[in-house]
Amino acid sequence: MFGRLTPHRPRLNLPARVRAAALGTALAAALVPALSSCGGNAASASGNATLKWTSSYFPTHWDPVVGGSGAQFRELALVYASLTRTDETGKAVPDLAKSWEYNTKGDQVTFHLRPGLKFSDGEPVNAAAVKAAIERAKNQKNSALFGDLTSIKSVDAKGLDAVVHLGQVDYQIPQLLGQRVLQIASPKAAKSAEKLDQNPVGAGPFVVTQIVPGTKAVLKKNPDYWDAENIHIDNVELTSAPDTSTVVSGLQTGVYNFADIDPSQAEAAEKAGLDVFVQPGFNASNISLNVNKGPFDNGKVVDAVRHAINRQEFVDKLTFGYGEVTNQPFPKGYVAYDPESANDYPYDPAKSKKLLTEAGYKSGDIKLNLVIPADDPQAEIVQSQLAKVGITVNIKIDKNWATPFFAKDLTFSLYSTTGRDSAAQTLTAHFGPNGPLNLSSPYEPSGFEAAIAKVRETPLDSPDYTKVLRAATRTGLQSKALVFTYSQPNLIAKSKSISGLPKNPAHIDWTGVTIGGS
Repeated sequence: MFGRLTPHRPRLNLPARVRAAALGTALAAALVPALSSCGGNAASASGNATLKWTSSYFPTHWDPVVGGSGAQFRELALVYASLTRTDETGKAVPDLAKSWEYNTKGDQVTFHLRPGLKFSDGEPVNAAAVKAAIERAKNQKNSALFGDLTSIKSVDAKGLDAVVHLGQVDYQIPQLLGQRVLQIASPKAAKSAEKLDQNPVGAGPFVVTQIVPGTKAVLKKNPDYWDAENIHIDNVELTSAPDTSTVVSGLQTGVYNFADIDPSQAEAAEKAGLDVFVQPGFNASNISLNVNKGPFDNGKVVDAVRHAINRQEFVDKLTFGYGEVTNQPFPKGYVAYDPESANDYPYDPAKSKKLLTEAGYKSGDIKLNLVIPADDPQAEIVQSQLAKVGITVNIKIDKNWATPFFAKDLTFSLYSTTGRDSAAQTLTAHFGPNGPLNLSSPYEPSGFEAAIAKVRETPLDSPDYTKVLRAATRTGLQSKALVFTYSQPNLIAKSKSISGLPKNPAHIDWTGVTIGGS
């Protein structure tokens, strides 16, 4: 399973680090309204600054290897630090590693760790801990991250220097080994993965003091965190969000002061005087087709589906205008977004019907089961749109959906991802022959492997990087296995007592954030 990326739900689908050019002004303008930085009186009764965060994606697992790199990585980042992290431009910047460099060939990268750091159990943060984290992510039986680390052959631990040996030239590694894919746990605690899963031990900004599985976690500031002087929150109360309709009232009454919210609640939150904003991200939803099974083994049927999809309807009905249409796994303005592909396969039901006729199908001939894990209004939109061109869709809910999906046994399904900090990883997951999100494996579009290899071989600060990356996106989008539809926003509501958050794409970073003037 690819990083435990979660299928789309009716609730908000909360979810590629690149150099400074990674996020253009278009992304910033489209996704990041100005955030309030006013103070207030949101400190706890004890006088300490307390973050009261309620979330629709409360961690099921606290072992980062098991939790994977879906939306829950944001909450695990309270506890765990990583080699790198993401800044507001999408660039990989130092975290536990103060610096890194590649060898001349580009198949080895050495990370230099900060001296004197330790995990919350007192164990040292050193190269041996990095080596153990990578090996565990690659080899632990229930790891959700092994597919992300295929470029890594081995790691040598030399004091505070972790030397990562690669099986290919790959300049994406600093982008990859950040909070999503390599949150580093204490090797001592990780010896019992089952205990770690509910008793996390990391070197992040906070330390867990209590966990009620699936319901609540209480944390306190970690005084030994390397950047503790810029963490101004003393305590965190993290809870699993109740019903969507009650979150806003909880924010109003002070039960919470920070929450991800459904787009349907945005207007109510604004009227309640809360700060409502979109944290930039890489979310993308798609319709997954299996070209190894009929009727999608006929290219004209695939193209008919492509032209039958009205993306704007998804945005209007599911995001209340906060989302945006997309025909690729990246938002507009992002370095990997390919403008040349923006108008491929526009909505054209007449052309869709014509293609079905050319493929030998009459209206009503094609009957499909759309298999999904839970009720999803997205499925109803697909059902309605395809009915207009003569394709009958039966929505089938399978609670064990993940098993046939990742085994590539389904014919027709839906998927939504939170993206990756490495654009190359996002592309490979969707379009590669072994990509976990490629329902048509081992099928891949012609030329994709060569295109993605060229991306990995190109340094991120090369003047050719953007051109090479967009060419790989363009090649991947020739795939007949995916029809992208829309991007769901990372919509947040918070008390005005909490200052503005760093606008790090897809991440929630508490560095420099204050509560009530703390």
